[in-house]
Formats: sequence, C-alpha cells, structure tokens
Amino acid sequence: MSVDALKNALPAYAKDTKLNLGSVTSTSQLTDQRLWGTVLATALASRSTQVIRELAEDAADHLSAEAFEAAKAAASIMAMNNVYYRATHLIGDDAYATLPAKLRMSVIGKPGVDKVDFELWCLAVSAVNGCGRCLESHEKVLRDAGLPREQIQEALRVAAVVHATAATLEAEAALAPATV
Repeated sequence: MSVDALKNALPAYAKDTKLNLGSVTSTSQLTDQRLWGTVLATALASRSTQVIRELAEDAADHLSAEAFEAAKAAASIMAMNNVYYRATHLIGDDAYATLPAKLRMSVIGKPGVDKVDFELWCLAVSAVNGCGRCLESHEKVLRDAGLPREQIQEALRVAAVVHATAATLEAEAALAPATV
C-alpha cells in the first residue's frame, strides 16, 4: 500500500506526520471519493514526485477514472487561480477585485463529478497553496451546499498532512549526502 510506503519513508523526527498520514487516510468520515480526491489533488499540489506517485496509486484504487481526472483538474485549475486571486488580494487595492480575471475556468462549472466533491478538492488545494480568497470562496460554496464544517475541516487536515509529508520527504532528499 502506498500510504504505508510514505509512512515508512518518513524519518523518526516526523513521527507525528507519519501517524497523522495513517489516521487521515484510514479513519475519515468523508466518502471514499471525497477523501481520495482530496488526497490526490493535494498530493499534486505538493509537487513532490514521490508523494504524487505513491498517493496516486492508492487514489486509483478508490476513485473512478472520471473522479481521478477531476481531482487532477482541481489541482491544475487551482494552481492558476490560487496565484491570481492571492496576488490580487495581497496587492491591497480593492479595484483588482472588480476587474474580470479573463482566465478560462470552465472545469469549475462542469468538473465531471459531483460539484461539492470538486469544490472540496479546490478548497484543499487552496489550503496547500495558501490562497485566502479562494479558501473563503470555496468554503462558502460548500457551506451553502450543506456540507458540515467537520467535513470541510477534515479535507483541510488531509491537505495539511499530505503537505507535511511532501515537505519532510523533499527536505530529507535535499539533506541526503550526494552520491557520486
């Protein structure tokens, strides 16, 4: 199992991350599609080849082909949107919020899966990418759709743990002695 491979790869100092990775992927109250779509989308957002490969393998066992593609689409569209909306927000000039983004985002309207699932994945990727404006927007859509805060929080926990796993493993790789 690929989650186990990542847990085994984590160093001793990352015991909390290791335990949390096991917990968020095995004791979730989210549906399988919501959980594993969140796992896959946030793994992609982590940009860690090792984490993407290992978690994509597990996600493929839990997601339909359509959901797998939609999770990839969520990571892709939010890679663009998080940069744009975070930047317009951080500039501090409210006039930018009134200007049309002029960025194609049709996948958000027709993601190929349940809209709530896609919005949850977008929210989780926005957490990894640190876009407050996107977090607020997707959380509102989810709450208006009736998703309880506890499930939204669970997706945020998944995002945090997947990100911590990627950051730790990438740091370990960078710190490893070079082999010639």
